[in-house]
Amino acid sequence: QVQLVESGGGLAQPGGSLRLSCVASGRTFSSYAMAWFRQTPGEERQFVASIRWSGGATYYADSVKGRFTISREIRRYASYLQMNSLKPEDAAVYYCAVQPVGSSEYQFWGQGTRVIVSS
Repeated sequence: QVQLVESGGGLAQPGGSLRLSCVASGRTFSSYAMAWFRQTPGEERQFVASIRWSGGATYYADSVKGRFTISREIRRYASYLQMNSLKPEDAAVYYCAVQPVGSSEYQFWGQGTRVIVSS
């Protein structure tokens, strides 16, 4: 099992920035990738960005490319999502997730952190 705790959500103005953090505990050595997803009421959860735990390759949804940056800190088993140039449509609950080694799915999820983008 892997436990994930997100933090860093809150209120930002359009054009502003926020940095989300996700710290993993438990069987962290079994992690293949960490990712961020987001969800708004009535909508399906959407992929935002992911990072391979080994090597650090990153992937982004088209809607956030050039504005968001995902990174990892191996020593702390942490992932970060730097969100710049925020838009009202970025407002959502953001979830951190872990894809275990040998799995094709993200199996472990955090509780979510809310991002509000409003002037």
